[in-house]
Amino acid sequence: MEQVAGYGAIREFRGSHRWLSNFWMEKLTHDGTVWRSAEQAYQAAKTDDRASRERTHAAATTAEAKRLGRRAPMRPGWETVGVDVMERILEAKFEHPELRRKLLATGDVVLVEGHWWGDRFRGVCRGQGRNELGKALMRIRTRLREAA
Repeated sequence: MEQVAGYGAIREFRGSHRWLSNFWMEKLTHDGTVWRSAEQAYQAAKTDDRASRERTHAAATTAEAKRLGRRAPMRPGWETVGVDVMERILEAKFEHPELRRKLLATGDVVLVEGHWWGDRFRGVCRGQGRNELGKALMRIRTRLREAA
């Protein structure tokens, strides 16, 4: 897990830090569509199949959107564009003034999507993982700070 000398870390996006999670219910607009959460938008973006995207958009919960996204046919090249798409979705999420304020208030702490469910791409599970979600949030935080 990444550590930055002299700074702490937010090690999981639960409890008082749940708002950092893609599962946080905050409406956002991505590609001209309003989504209930970043996770819903991300799962729909994984496919070019219109019917799959519509089912994901209609999902009643974020967990249902994730299940639908796992079943949808993956769009060509997703492996190369997925992180950039996730970051654009997160930028839309943090257009919300209160969420932007909270993200900036994390200062320079390392943001780690630590969990137990095995996603070692977006997060860190049992001390291993790429933490792409945390890295994207830290890049967005830096850009927001520079723009302020």
